[in-house]
Amino acid sequence: MAEQGLPKDLFEFMQKMWNPMAFPIPGMLTPTVDVKEIDKKIGELKSVENWLTMNVGFVQMTIKTLEMQRAALEALTTGAAKDKPG
Repeated sequence: MAEQGLPKDLFEFMQKMWNPMAFPIPGMLTPTVDVKEIDKKIGELKSVENWLTMNVGFVQMTIKTLEMQRAALEALTTGAAKDKPG
């Protein structure tokens, strides 16, 4: 007896786990037994992973730069407000 909520087909379960939005993933529909093809896919995915990691670094650097810019502007406006004779 299958538990409620779990797909009957193991492949369907794995696909939903790896791809919850149901975007087609090349190679996931037809598993291959060719080691060279698997190595090629691993290499491609590592390239994508490196690209994404690099972009995350750029986004983090941009956020830090903007936070420093905001802090500098806040310091300038706070300093200018204190210098005004009231």
